[in-house]
Amino acid sequence: MPDVQRNEDEAPDALERLAGSDQVLVRVLEDLIETLIRKDLIRFTDLPEAAQAKLLERRTLRRSVNALDFFGSDDQKLI
Repeated sequence: MPDVQRNEDEAPDALERLAGSDQVLVRVLEDLIETLIRKDLIRFTDLPEAAQAKLLERRTLRRSVNALDFFGSDDQKLI
């Protein structure tokens, strides 16, 4: 196996990209679960209680953030 030299400057960048990738993957999984539930392929109650609680918490937080963004944005006009 060839020796791999690692640049010390690359490690923090790789960790940042990995963390960003994790955030994106979490959102993909949330959307996948929501789609499976909407299509009646799984039931929300089929998920473990801890997963249900976390999904409900994230859904509530996302709605709050979206509501704040809607009311706080200057470029969106209310009709």
